[in-house]
Amino acid sequence: MSNFLITFSTVLIMICYAIPGFILVRTGQIKENAIPAFAKVLMYVCSPCLTIYTIANLKYSFTIVKEVIIVLVSSLAIQILILMVFRFIFRRHTEDVKYRVCTIATAMGNCGFMGVPLLEAVMPEHPEALAMSTAYCVGMNLIGWTIASAIISNDVKYMKVHKALLNPAVLSLIVAIPLFVTETKLPSQLNNMVTLLGKMSLPMCMLIMGMRLATMELKNLFNDKMQYFIIFVKQIVMPVIALLIFMALPVAPYLKRTMFILSASPVASVVLNFSEMIGEGQKTAANLVLLGTLSSVITIPLLMLIF
Repeated sequence: MSNFLITFSTVLIMICYAIPGFILVRTGQIKENAIPAFAKVLMYVCSPCLTIYTIANLKYSFTIVKEVIIVLVSSLAIQILILMVFRFIFRRHTEDVKYRVCTIATAMGNCGFMGVPLLEAVMPEHPEALAMSTAYCVGMNLIGWTIASAIISNDVKYMKVHKALLNPAVLSLIVAIPLFVTETKLPSQLNNMVTLLGKMSLPMCMLIMGMRLATMELKNLFNDKMQYFIIFVKQIVMPVIALLIFMALPVAPYLKRTMFILSASPVASVVLNFSEMIGEGQKTAANLVLLGTLSSVITIPLLMLIF
């Protein structure tokens, strides 16, 4: 029950971060065309700092390296499996961008911005769990710039292997990994700055969510039955699959809980980012991300209580 209460309060506070963004846009203090600028700060500043924060301050050990590889490979396998299953299920609707966006939404979760604070709240005794969230995010980025982009666009020309390897999430590892392996610490003031910017990722992400929510007709957010099914798959079925797989693996108990929590994270904001980049399915993507995030205040604590 304690994990349920901790998770519930943590997710509820996360959702509350969206309120100022919603109010600022609804009152006209921030215009809709300014939202992409906030998203760029999140992607190019906060997100890389979050990666450095989660990895660089860990004490190096071969065990952590092995566990990171396990999470990376496993998360890739699970996400690709779910993508392929729903690509097959929706094979007769490939011309409809709504179904293509729903396909990638079943597999891609907000495992960084929401996963890190959840892990810090539920497993404070395992700081190494934060490195696992980075491994999960790297896998998701590799899929996002390749398979997911091809699915949304329905065109393989949008598969950008060079962007899968050269994006903020991966490039920040070039800084973080040498610091981790050599156990080199950044100067205290610089480390404080990186830590602060990294921890800004969640508030910034949720502020942007609130801003986007303010630009929508709220009744349109809840009137599509398909999105409830997709969110059920992403936020209930996927973490159960991940848990069952990791229960069968000879890994540390904390790693099983970590993978479970990361897999339970709501539909990723990058689903909307990729839709905007390609120029298709933005409305469906926005609905799924917003409704998934709002519903996570129920789904994540409930899963923690049950499992």
